[in-house]
Amino acid sequence: MFTHESLEELHSRSLKMQAAIRKQTFSPEHEKTLRRFSSWEVSELILKINQSTFRGRLAADLDLPGGEVEEEGRQRWFTLPEINEMRRKMKINRRSLQPPRPHKKRAIRVAISNFKGGAGKSTVALHMAHAAALDGYRVLLVDFDPQATLTHSMGLTDVSEELTVWGIIARDLIRETERMNNAPRAAESGTALPHRRLPGSILDLGLDSLRITDFIRTTAWPTIDMIPSCANAAFVEFASAQYRHLNPDWSFFAAVARYLDAVPHDSYDVIVFDCPPAIGYQSMNAVFAADVLYIPSGPGYWEYDSTTSFIGQLSEALGDLSHGFEGTFPAGNMTLPKEFLDIRFLMTRFEPGNDLHRAMFEAFRNVFGERLADNPIEMTRAVEQSGRFLSSVYEIDYRTMTRETWRRARASFDRAYDEFRATFLNAWEKLEEIE
Repeated sequence: MFTHESLEELHSRSLKMQAAIRKQTFSPEHEKTLRRFSSWEVSELILKINQSTFRGRLAADLDLPGGEVEEEGRQRWFTLPEINEMRRKMKINRRSLQPPRPHKKRAIRVAISNFKGGAGKSTVALHMAHAAALDGYRVLLVDFDPQATLTHSMGLTDVSEELTVWGIIARDLIRETERMNNAPRAAESGTALPHRRLPGSILDLGLDSLRITDFIRTTAWPTIDMIPSCANAAFVEFASAQYRHLNPDWSFFAAVARYLDAVPHDSYDVIVFDCPPAIGYQSMNAVFAADVLYIPSGPGYWEYDSTTSFIGQLSEALGDLSHGFEGTFPAGNMTLPKEFLDIRFLMTRFEPGNDLHRAMFEAFRNVFGERLADNPIEMTRAVEQSGRFLSSVYEIDYRTMTRETWRRARASFDRAYDEFRATFLNAWEKLEEIE
């Protein structure tokens, strides 16, 4: 017979193996580092300018970063900060290389969400974040999934559950309950609101004193920060149910939105959410905070079936919230019913030569029309390798395989990112300006 103690023993054994795997996956110092990018990559794939033009600008302007020449090589290699410095200083045909960003608007928020495990949510979130960073954007990743695949892929392993989305939700409960208790009462307002009391087990955690920045971690990517997750954060679903019982008037689904509204609007350009494969307290917080809903799905019938169930149940859950919490919330600018600026579907693990995959892509197109991205993410050997080593295609050095294999994989993600970028730029234009 097996009990929770059996699981605890297995967990302990697995943690020891996890440390060995990290040692092989990351650098010798057990920390993930970001590689340099060759002058070929920088000119052709990142800045998208002619190689000879790029080399000429570097030779003519000594204020531009010179990069580093590796031993026994002629190619120059540049760090991401050096690439961004070139982006700021260089102009091509009087055209700025800086990416477009509307003025007086906060970061655009995109939730990568679906029911199905293995649909590629973490892979999509990781690659879109890395592509956006190489495009010159400042990115904040938020990992809502207790499996913490995205967190580990970004090189973060030592994470305390208090500093995850669970901590943000619990902190919001404390602050919102205090705000409600301090609101005008009875004769002052004509209403008699109940006084809510929270137990010491919540108040004594000290979450109320945490600052916005306490939840945000830096990563190996200098322009990508992260609110990480960890396995211990899985109990957030149980805790949140208890929290709702302690204060039924608390708009639990808006906790993360309120937190992000307090982040200075010019700190980031794009915020990407990686959601768990379920509709629960964490995923509803992600969906409610998002401006754009991005739904990845594999190319099989069962994945199509799961995606259909997901959008149906999500619609039902959002409808229930609209009836339970009406109007505009006292804190922030949030209103119900929830409105998205855009909704998109993206097919993943697609094999162009597979008849079933092509048929399923057409089935998705017939149902979702222009909401389906034109460019699915193809399954290639480089994609498989990136998942095995907790890295994106952008992080893999193309010299570890044939350049054509690497380039084909990158081209698939580049095309997907181009549509992702067009989607969030279009949504950004619809976003209200910060007063």
